Amino acid sequence: MEQIENNELKIAVNPIGAELSSIKKKSNQKQYLWQGDLEFWKSQAPVLFPIVGGLKDEFYLYKNKKYSVPKHGFIRYNPDLKLEKPAGDQIVYSYASTEATKKNYPFDFKFKITYELADNRIIVNHEVKNTGDDILYFAIGGHPAFNCPLNNQESYEDYYIQLQNGHNTLSYVLNSSGLITDQTKQVMEGDKIHLTTHLFDDDALIFKNIKAEKATLVHKENGAILSVNFSDFPDLGIWAKPKAPFICVEPWLGYADLENSNHILAEKEGIQSLNATEVHHSSYTISIL
Repeated sequence: MEQIENNELKIAVNPIGAELSSIKKKSNQKQYLWQGDLEFWKSQAPVLFPIVGGLKDEFYLYKNKKYSVPKHGFIRYNPDLKLEKPAGDQIVYSYASTEATKKNYPFDFKFKITYELADNRIIVNHEVKNTGDDILYFAIGGHPAFNCPLNNQESYEDYYIQLQNGHNTLSYVLNSSGLITDQTKQVMEGDKIHLTTHLFDDDALIFKNIKAEKATLVHKENGAILSVNFSDFPDLGIWAKPKAPFICVEPWLGYADLENSNHILAEKEGIQSLNATEVHHSSYTISIL
């Protein structure tokens, strides 16, 4: 594990998938990040690239050829990321295209993720560079899971998610294959999503083109616990395994296929594109309050 710390926080990043694996607040020594549990979900904060969510029928089309990448892409669980900068004020991992990656994702790219601390904030920056001659199509996102409840004497129902400027935002419904339908549902009371053990019985909450730029985890009596600022990300997922003691707040650029997708990557709703030599930057910030 690579670790960095400042006067307020200490974090660790797993070299497998460059996945954030620990967030500890020094003043109370509490662990804010889910530590993984096979009973519910083994991951902690997967990095999503070059797709977010799943593909219809597990494939996409590019230049009339069929390709496939796993759900959420190939950075998570990947042991081959390169540590670019030794632990210090930043942790930086990168991953570049190879002939092997191009068998399933036929693009030239360099992906980089940087973790940096600033006071009580963890800044997670993504960089994607098109190193080829064709347009690069991709999606990108975070998937951090936070311990909820934070304290043993509390319950899941003691918490809610508050979406700044997200008053009564509708969530898109997923079908049984994890694809996005055109149906929506109301999961909010004003700007709040109250956490319950059955909230995720039908999978994740999906918010497309959301107006909100910040999600805050709040204890009903003790106040705000942490927030995720995601102004660079127009889409948001909120998810947990049913009855699991964590909550994921997921900033996304892109999302799963629609159930009526035509499979063509360039026409995929939410897909991002980069011309040759162009570089994409997007970041989100976790603040421990």
